[in-house]
Amino acid sequence: MFNDEQLERYSRQLMVSEVDLAGQEALAAARVLIVGCGGLASPAALYLAGAGAGRLVLADDDVVEVSNLHRQVAFRGGQVNQPKAEALRDQLQLLNPEVDIRAEVVRVDAPWLERAVADASLVLDCTDNFATRQAINRACVAHRVPLVSGAAIRMDGQFAVFDLREPESPCYACVYGDGVDGDLACNQAGIVGPVVGVIGTLQAQAALQLITGQSLPPSLQLFDGRTLQWRNLVMRRDPGCPVCAGSRPAD
Repeated sequence: MFNDEQLERYSRQLMVSEVDLAGQEALAAARVLIVGCGGLASPAALYLAGAGAGRLVLADDDVVEVSNLHRQVAFRGGQVNQPKAEALRDQLQLLNPEVDIRAEVVRVDAPWLERAVADASLVLDCTDNFATRQAINRACVAHRVPLVSGAAIRMDGQFAVFDLREPESPCYACVYGDGVDGDLACNQAGIVGPVVGVIGTLQAQAALQLITGQSLPPSLQLFDGRTLQWRNLVMRRDPGCPVCAGSRPAD
């Protein structure tokens, strides 16, 4: 049950029929794992904290650098050299002190993800390398936890939802394979801040919809920041996927 102050805080989204009181209660009960605390996580975590997600677990082993500040907009100049997970936690607590926010200054690996994903309602992949993305996907497949994936480089963004609770949903490896080659870091290729912000904000919206019981079709959204246009590609489960084939009921 929400008190008067909480009802006032969330009053504008409570007015939306797709959320209302039942959705707000689902948000309050949700446990969201956010892996990576950079440009994607900045808007995603801010919006989820603002919306009243019950628990946010923030995982990253990096520290805030001056070169991050143009796009990782949750941070402030005075937080340079602080661990990103802790710096992001501090900003989120200023926004909404009611949310249970846990900072994990850790380089995630398979054993850590096994434990963390098992305790999560939903996972946001806000990382920037294929090896970690594949490890997150494997853990989400194993525990049938929905995965919201985002990526951005230069002027291009990608966004996809893998609702692994659904037997027909593809996993990340169905779409991208299970390799780990092809990483291209922002410090090599560059990134425009609003592009990564667009994708991170969309991750938050997808998370809110999944948590409040709304279904999302399996599709890969491609954003071109040069033209401000989107392409929508339908994703299908790969019956020969090395990660999810045999792990869930067949279609």
